[in-house]
Amino acid sequence: MAVVVIIGGGPAGLMAAEAAASADAHVEVYDAMPSVGRKFLLAGKGGLNLTHSEPIEPFLSRYGQQRAFIEPAIRSFPPSALRTWAHEMGMNTFIGTSGRIFPTDLKAAPLLRAWLRRLRQAGVQFHVRHRWRGWDEEGRLQFTTPQGWVHAHADAVVLALGGGSWPHLGSDAAWTQILAEHKIPIAPLRPANCGFDVRWSEHFRTKFAGQPVKTVQIVVKTTDGPEIRHMGEFVITANGVEGGIIYMVSAYARDTIAADGTATLWLDLVPDRSLQQLTHTLSKPRGKRTMATHLTRCAGVAGVKAGLLREVVSKEVLIDPIRLAAAIKSLPLTLMAPRPLAEAISTAGGVSCEALDSHLMLRARSGVFCAGEMVDWEAPTGGYLLTGCLATGRLAGTAAAAWAHAHPAQPA
Repeated sequence: MAVVVIIGGGPAGLMAAEAAASADAHVEVYDAMPSVGRKFLLAGKGGLNLTHSEPIEPFLSRYGQQRAFIEPAIRSFPPSALRTWAHEMGMNTFIGTSGRIFPTDLKAAPLLRAWLRRLRQAGVQFHVRHRWRGWDEEGRLQFTTPQGWVHAHADAVVLALGGGSWPHLGSDAAWTQILAEHKIPIAPLRPANCGFDVRWSEHFRTKFAGQPVKTVQIVVKTTDGPEIRHMGEFVITANGVEGGIIYMVSAYARDTIAADGTATLWLDLVPDRSLQQLTHTLSKPRGKRTMATHLTRCAGVAGVKAGLLREVVSKEVLIDPIRLAAAIKSLPLTLMAPRPLAEAISTAGGVSCEALDSHLMLRARSGVFCAGEMVDWEAPTGGYLLTGCLATGRLAGTAAAAWAHAHPAQPA
């Protein structure tokens, strides 16, 4: 029987294993950690966002410059198919108010347990605490384990080793050096879906760090296209901002900082009120009311939103109703730097898309396929990232099994 080895036990690797086993290959999964799916479990602690319910065209647009590369994989395993896949394992799903799709119980652990049970029933074998070290002189895969070196033969290999974020869960990017030694083109790894540093005053940092900024609209003013707008919330941190809508624009902000040194986002603190309404209500006499009370009553701006306003605008603006209304509707927020890669939810960069053929096989090494986050594509949170990992894993696993059947007894 053809042997397919999967290296990496995250969502992309597990889906590759399922696809290869379904194509009548014998599948072995190797992972460096004591158990598989660790990042998947942690990501699901706040509610496992499987995918998104929006139509396929806007869904695909979330993949930006790499849409053309990842589109075939996602069209072959779209969000509707992903939901069916979850339902087949007894995991019912629902669509949240934001259009995101979750398991009914919101948890990752039951899905992972059901998934691993199904994989084992399909004959998939797992080897944990096996850290991949590349190929030996005979073309065999080599691993280090607590018991020493281990070598393995494979007719085809799927690399699903993740990026460089949350390295304590296994995605430590050690594979970049191995592949670079084999002349595989790799784009530098960068943080994606990440927080950013902001130069807060000590007063603001001390008072508001950890507080959510709810129901605001974030606006990106691009120089070569229409404004980009996202409604939602984010969190103030001691260093800056993170979460929610910040992640939705993190690729733009990261790349703009790299090019220009800083990036400016614009916040509409009260998106349910027009500029005209705000100007009218803020122009009413304040009398003996404090500015804080005036902002709360006339603009609905209080707490952390009022703190943000005072952090950014001058006292002169605060006492001018016209300028104050304009600031509330379009408050500049200057981002200084993305947070480190290790803190990011996901990774941009990785194996160059041009280094892979349409089946995700390395052009420079026949029989070796790549899937998931280690490939140079990125997507925002909201189900897009996980869908991309699962879809590329499925495509790579299917192709690896086909290669293994067609090229038996040829070490990858």
